[in-house]
This record gives sequence, C-alpha cells and structure tokens, in this order.
Amino acid sequence: MTAAYTDLRDRSVAAEGVRAVYAPQQDSHLLIDAMRTTELALGRRVVDLCTGSGVVAIEAAVMGAAQVTAFDICPRAVRCARANALATVVDVDVHLGSWTRAIEFGPFDLVVCNPPYVPHASDADAEAILGPAWAWNAGEDGRLVLDPLCASAPELLADGAAMLIVQSEFAGIEHSLTALRTVGLDAEVIARQRIPFGPVLSARAAWLERTGRLEAGRRDEELVVIRADKR
Repeated sequence: MTAAYTDLRDRSVAAEGVRAVYAPQQDSHLLIDAMRTTELALGRRVVDLCTGSGVVAIEAAVMGAAQVTAFDICPRAVRCARANALATVVDVDVHLGSWTRAIEFGPFDLVVCNPPYVPHASDADAEAILGPAWAWNAGEDGRLVLDPLCASAPELLADGAAMLIVQSEFAGIEHSLTALRTVGLDAEVIARQRIPFGPVLSARAAWLERTGRLEAGRRDEELVVIRADKR
C-alpha cells in the first residue's frame, strides 16, 4: 500500500462526507497493485473511469504517467477527486461524465476502471438509489456498467494500449473476458484476491444464497483484475 493510498482513504471521506463519496476499498488497492506491477502507467496517457475519490488516477500520476484524466458521473465525486489530486500535488484532469464522454478525449494508452459491480434485487433497499450506492449497485447481474464498458473498450484504447478492470466474481468474470474478446481484445485475469464480505455484500448474502449465486454460509468473495490489450 502506497502512502498516497493510505492518506487518501481518510482524506476522501473528510472532503465530501462519509455518505457522499465511496472511500477506497480492497478493490481499488488491488487495481493499483496491478497497475504498479505491470508498469503500464509509466510515461503513458491514462484515463481512470468511475474515479470516485480519485485514488487510482492519483496513483497513476505518482507512478509517472505522462497525462492522467479521470471521469465520474457523480458531481460530488468529481469535486472530491479534484480536491484529493490538489492535496496530493499531482496533475489529474477530472471531468463529469462516463466512458461515453471519455471517448471524446481518447484514445488512451491505459484505461483503468473500478466500476459498480455488485448485483442487487430489483426491489433492493432504498440505498440502491440514494447516497453513494451508485458506486456499487449494478443491476441484478452486476453488469449494468461492465457490459457497455467492455463494448466501448476498443474506442477508448489506442493501438497497443491496455485496459485494467477490477470486479467481483459475482459480476461474472468469464462474462467480462468473453465480452472483451468478442470486441477483438486479448483478455486475461492478471490478479486475484479473496476478501471477507463488507457491509454491502453482507446485507445481500441471503439474497445471493436464494438466487444460487452464493454457497450457503460462505461470506467471502474473489476480486480479480482483468487486463485487456488492443493489438
């Protein structure tokens, strides 16, 4: 864990309030570690989609990216990411919008994304609409963002560029790999981590069991980072 990540975990909450912007969790850490191990950010033009607190974008800048751009659909997240970048003294250009707007700024040498990927029932609790829940809720199959993101990958990537996406097993790892390969990219899992359920999945565990997504009594999940390359 880098110093920037450790400091930002508290700073992002303080900047906007605990219910406003989702603080960095293990998935962000896993994505940052994959970015560091592959050295894909060094000297590259990087875009961070679904940036949230901005932690991944900031780490890309710290790792020596030539240019870092970040996007989020939440105005509070945009303000928070800008404040965090300023406080960390790195150059990150943060914009309001999704990957569809990011296409206008591309193509990029590296696309990184920690998208919403938690599945939830159509009659899920009110937090499915309010507060920071849009940072994790992603439809009944967890692929509300992943599917269009994978489909848009070739438009975001320059030739020879790469995409790193972090997601949970409950959003269909093989589905993502197939979707990325279908649009002509080489795709593979490059990092895995098994972690205990946090508050969101703990609250959804009974539903996941009822719908056959989770073995009875299990309370952990596998996170993966998928790398997709455009040749």
